[in-house]
Amino acid sequence: MAATRDTWLILGASSALARAFARRAAREGAQLLLAGRDTADLADSADDLRTRFAADVEIVAFDAVAPDTHAAVATRLAAAARPNVLLAFAAMPTQQEMERRPTLAAATLDANLTGAATILLRLLPVLEAKRGARVVIVGSVAGDRGRPRNYVYGASKAGLHALASGYRGRLYRAGGSVTLVKAGPFDSAMTFTRAGLRGVATVGAVADDCWRAAHRRSAVVYSPAVWRWIMMAVKVIPEPLFKRLDL
Repeated sequence: MAATRDTWLILGASSALARAFARRAAREGAQLLLAGRDTADLADSADDLRTRFAADVEIVAFDAVAPDTHAAVATRLAAAARPNVLLAFAAMPTQQEMERRPTLAAATLDANLTGAATILLRLLPVLEAKRGARVVIVGSVAGDRGRPRNYVYGASKAGLHALASGYRGRLYRAGGSVTLVKAGPFDSAMTFTRAGLRGVATVGAVADDCWRAAHRRSAVVYSPAVWRWIMMAVKVIPEPLFKRLDL
Protein backbone atom coordinates (compact mmCIF):
# COMPACT_ATOMS: atom_id res chain seq x y z
CA MET A 1 0.00 0.00 0.00
CA ALA A 2 1.38 3.41 -0.97
CA ALA A 3 2.24 5.76 1.87
CA THR A 4 -0.12 8.66 2.45
CA ARG A 5 1.36 11.85 1.09
CA ASP A 6 1.60 15.20 2.81
CA THR A 7 -0.58 18.03 1.52
CA TRP A 8 0.76 21.55 1.83
CA LEU A 9 -1.69 24.44 1.86
CA ILE A 10 0.29 27.49 0.75
CA LEU A 11 -1.37 30.75 1.80
CA GLY A 12 -0.26 33.66 -0.35
CA ALA A 13 0.91 31.29 -3.06
CA SER A 14 1.79 34.00 -5.59
CA SER A 15 4.66 35.38 -3.51
CA ALA A 16 8.23 34.59 -4.52
CA LEU A 17 8.86 32.65 -1.32
CA ALA A 18 5.66 30.65 -1.69
CA ARG A 19 6.54 29.72 -5.28
CA ALA A 20 9.99 28.53 -4.23
CA PHE A 21 8.53 26.51 -1.35
CA ALA A 22 5.92 24.98 -3.65
CA ARG A 23 8.65 23.82 -6.03
CA ARG A 24 10.55 22.26 -3.13
CA ALA A 25 7.43 20.52 -1.83
CA ALA A 26 6.47 19.27 -5.30
CA ARG A 27 9.97 17.93 -5.87
CA GLU A 28 9.58 15.94 -2.63
CA GLY A 29 6.29 14.46 -3.84
CA ALA A 30 3.84 16.46 -1.71
CA GLN A 31 0.34 17.36 -2.84
CA LEU A 32 -0.22 21.12 -3.09
CA LEU A 33 -3.12 23.44 -2.47
CA LEU A 34 -2.26 26.94 -3.72
CA ALA A 35 -4.33 29.69 -2.11
CA GLY A 36 -4.35 33.36 -3.07
CA ARG A 37 -6.23 36.25 -4.63
CA ASP A 38 -5.05 35.98 -8.24
CA THR A 39 -6.48 32.63 -9.30
CA ALA A 40 -5.34 33.07 -12.91
CA ASP A 41 -1.76 33.43 -11.71
CA LEU A 42 -2.19 30.45 -9.41
CA ALA A 43 -3.48 28.38 -12.33
CA ASP A 44 -0.32 29.22 -14.28
CA SER A 45 1.80 28.21 -11.28
CA ALA A 46 -0.13 24.96 -10.94
CA ASP A 47 0.44 24.14 -14.61
CA ASP A 48 4.15 24.81 -14.21
CA LEU A 49 4.38 22.52 -11.18
CA ARG A 50 2.53 19.75 -13.01
CA THR A 51 4.88 20.08 -15.98
CA ARG A 52 8.08 20.21 -13.93
CA PHE A 53 7.30 17.67 -11.24
CA ALA A 54 4.10 15.85 -12.27
CA ALA A 55 2.70 17.43 -9.11
CA ASP A 56 -0.80 16.97 -7.74
CA VAL A 57 -1.92 20.61 -7.44
CA GLU A 58 -5.21 22.39 -6.77
CA ILE A 59 -5.96 26.08 -6.39
CA VAL A 60 -8.41 27.90 -4.15
CA ALA A 61 -9.39 31.57 -3.92
CA PHE A 62 -8.16 33.19 -0.70
CA ASP A 63 -7.77 36.75 0.51
CA ALA A 64 -6.32 37.36 3.96
CA VAL A 65 -8.48 40.45 4.48
CA ALA A 66 -11.68 38.82 3.19
CA PRO A 67 -12.75 36.38 5.92
CA ASP A 68 -15.63 35.14 3.77
CA THR A 69 -13.03 33.34 1.62
CA HIS A 70 -11.51 31.46 4.55
CA ALA A 71 -14.15 28.80 5.13
CA ALA A 72 -13.71 27.34 1.63
CA VAL A 73 -9.95 27.05 2.23
CA ALA A 74 -10.55 25.12 5.45
CA THR A 75 -13.04 22.84 3.71
CA ARG A 76 -10.55 22.03 0.96
CA LEU A 77 -7.79 21.31 3.48
CA ALA A 78 -10.09 19.05 5.51
CA ALA A 79 -10.12 16.62 2.58
CA ALA A 80 -6.36 16.03 2.96
CA ALA A 81 -5.17 13.00 4.93
CA ARG A 82 -2.01 14.76 6.16
CA PRO A 83 -2.56 18.54 6.05
CA ASN A 84 0.22 21.08 6.54
CA VAL A 85 0.26 24.86 6.14
CA LEU A 86 2.71 27.51 4.96
CA LEU A 87 1.58 31.05 5.78
CA ALA A 88 3.60 33.23 3.41
CA PHE A 89 1.53 36.34 2.71
CA ALA A 90 2.52 39.84 3.83
CA ALA A 91 2.06 43.49 2.93
CA MET A 92 5.10 45.76 3.28
CA PRO A 93 4.61 49.39 2.24
CA THR A 94 7.41 51.71 3.24
CA GLN A 95 7.23 53.45 6.59
CA GLN A 96 7.13 56.81 4.79
CA GLU A 97 4.09 55.72 2.77
CA MET A 98 2.26 54.67 5.92
CA GLU A 99 3.11 57.88 7.74
CA ARG A 100 1.65 59.86 4.82
CA ARG A 101 -1.40 57.58 4.65
CA PRO A 102 -2.29 56.08 8.03
CA THR A 103 -5.07 54.07 6.41
CA LEU A 104 -2.31 52.15 4.61
CA ALA A 105 -0.83 51.33 8.01
CA ALA A 106 -4.21 49.97 9.10
CA ALA A 107 -4.40 47.85 5.94
CA THR A 108 -0.91 46.47 6.59
CA LEU A 109 -1.79 45.47 10.14
CA ASP A 110 -5.05 43.97 8.89
CA ALA A 111 -3.30 41.82 6.29
CA ASN A 112 -0.25 40.77 8.25
CA LEU A 113 -1.80 40.16 11.65
CA THR A 114 -5.61 40.14 11.62
CA GLY A 115 -5.76 38.16 8.38
CA ALA A 116 -3.22 35.66 9.69
CA ALA A 117 -5.16 35.20 12.94
CA THR A 118 -8.46 34.77 11.14
CA ILE A 119 -7.29 32.07 8.73
CA LEU A 120 -5.26 30.21 11.36
CA LEU A 121 -8.25 30.10 13.69
CA ARG A 122 -10.43 28.88 10.84
CA LEU A 123 -7.94 26.10 10.09
CA LEU A 124 -7.45 25.07 13.73
CA PRO A 125 -10.27 22.46 13.89
CA VAL A 126 -8.95 20.82 10.71
CA LEU A 127 -5.39 20.65 11.99
CA GLU A 128 -6.48 19.37 15.39
CA ALA A 129 -8.67 16.67 13.89
CA LYS A 130 -5.94 15.27 11.62
CA ARG A 131 -3.15 15.48 14.24
CA GLY A 132 0.56 15.75 13.51
CA ALA A 133 0.21 18.73 11.18
CA ARG A 134 3.11 21.05 10.45
CA VAL A 135 2.49 24.79 10.25
CA VAL A 136 5.15 27.21 9.01
CA ILE A 137 4.58 30.91 9.63
CA VAL A 138 6.87 33.34 7.84
CA GLY A 139 7.70 36.19 10.19
CA SER A 140 10.45 38.77 10.00
CA VAL A 141 13.48 40.00 11.89
CA ALA A 142 11.65 43.33 11.81
CA GLY A 143 9.35 41.98 14.52
CA ASP A 144 12.17 41.54 17.03
CA ARG A 145 12.52 45.25 17.80
CA GLY A 146 10.74 48.33 16.50
CA ARG A 147 12.96 50.60 14.41
CA PRO A 148 12.12 54.01 12.95
CA ARG A 149 12.60 52.71 9.41
CA ASN A 150 9.80 50.12 9.57
CA TYR A 151 8.04 50.20 12.92
CA VAL A 152 4.49 49.66 11.62
CA TYR A 153 5.52 46.64 9.56
CA GLY A 154 7.61 45.50 12.52
CA ALA A 155 4.60 45.81 14.81
CA SER A 156 2.53 43.63 12.50
CA LYS A 157 5.26 40.97 12.53
CA ALA A 158 5.77 41.21 16.30
CA GLY A 159 2.07 40.49 16.68
CA LEU A 160 2.39 37.59 14.26
CA HIS A 161 5.27 36.20 16.33
CA ALA A 162 3.12 36.25 19.47
CA LEU A 163 0.29 34.63 17.53
CA ALA A 164 2.65 31.87 16.36
CA SER A 165 3.79 31.21 19.93
CA GLY A 166 0.27 30.77 21.23
CA TYR A 167 -0.82 28.73 18.21
CA ARG A 168 2.18 26.45 18.75
CA GLY A 169 1.04 25.68 22.28
CA ARG A 170 -2.53 25.15 21.13
CA LEU A 171 -1.62 22.80 18.29
CA TYR A 172 0.91 20.89 20.41
CA ARG A 173 -1.99 19.31 22.23
CA ALA A 174 -3.00 17.71 18.92
CA GLY A 175 0.49 16.49 18.07
CA GLY A 176 1.15 19.36 15.69
CA SER A 177 4.06 21.73 15.34
CA VAL A 178 4.29 25.42 14.51
CA THR A 179 7.53 26.78 13.09
CA LEU A 180 8.14 30.51 13.02
CA VAL A 181 10.70 31.52 10.40
CA LYS A 182 12.07 34.97 11.15
CA ALA A 183 13.29 35.97 7.73
CA GLY A 184 15.82 38.65 7.01
CA PRO A 185 15.63 40.53 3.69
CA PHE A 186 15.51 38.25 0.67
CA ASP A 187 15.14 38.83 -3.05
CA SER A 188 11.44 39.39 -3.65
CA ALA A 189 9.05 41.99 -4.99
CA MET A 190 8.83 43.53 -1.50
CA THR A 191 12.58 44.22 -1.32
CA PHE A 192 13.32 44.94 -4.98
CA THR A 193 12.96 48.71 -4.62
CA ARG A 194 14.46 48.99 -1.11
CA ALA A 195 17.75 50.86 -1.04
CA GLY A 196 20.49 50.18 1.46
CA LEU A 197 19.53 46.62 2.38
CA ARG A 198 22.31 44.37 3.66
CA GLY A 199 22.53 40.59 3.84
CA VAL A 200 19.84 39.89 1.24
CA ALA A 201 19.36 36.14 0.80
CA THR A 202 18.04 34.26 -2.19
CA VAL A 203 14.40 33.32 -2.03
CA GLY A 204 15.33 29.69 -2.71
CA ALA A 205 17.57 29.58 0.35
CA VAL A 206 14.80 30.93 2.59
CA ALA A 207 12.31 28.44 1.14
CA ASP A 208 14.75 25.60 1.84
CA ASP A 209 15.15 26.85 5.42
CA CYS A 210 11.35 26.80 5.80
CA TRP A 211 11.18 23.25 4.47
CA ARG A 212 13.96 21.91 6.68
CA ALA A 213 12.67 23.66 9.79
CA ALA A 214 9.17 22.26 9.21
CA HIS A 215 10.44 18.71 8.99
CA ARG A 216 12.60 19.14 12.07
CA ARG A 217 9.55 20.61 13.80
CA SER A 218 11.68 23.52 14.96
CA ALA A 219 9.97 26.21 17.01
CA VAL A 220 11.81 29.35 15.80
CA VAL A 221 14.51 29.71 13.17
CA TYR A 222 16.17 32.70 11.55
CA SER A 223 16.78 32.75 7.81
CA PRO A 224 19.58 33.23 6.98
CA ALA A 225 20.86 31.88 10.31
CA VAL A 226 23.26 34.81 10.83
CA TRP A 227 20.26 37.02 11.63
CA ARG A 228 19.86 35.24 14.97
CA TRP A 229 23.15 36.77 16.14
CA ILE A 230 22.50 40.13 14.49
CA MET A 231 19.14 40.48 16.20
CA MET A 232 20.51 39.22 19.50
CA ALA A 233 22.91 42.16 19.41
CA VAL A 234 20.19 44.60 18.30
CA LYS A 235 17.85 43.56 21.13
CA VAL A 236 20.38 44.22 23.90
CA ILE A 237 21.23 47.77 22.84
CA PRO A 238 20.04 50.07 25.65
CA GLU A 239 17.00 52.15 24.68
CA PRO A 240 18.68 55.56 25.29
CA LEU A 241 21.30 54.59 22.71
CA PHE A 242 19.01 52.64 20.42
CA LYS A 243 16.68 55.55 19.71
CA ARG A 244 19.64 57.59 18.48
CA LEU A 245 20.81 54.97 15.99
CA ASP A 246 19.83 54.98 12.32
CA LEU A 247 18.91 51.31 12.05
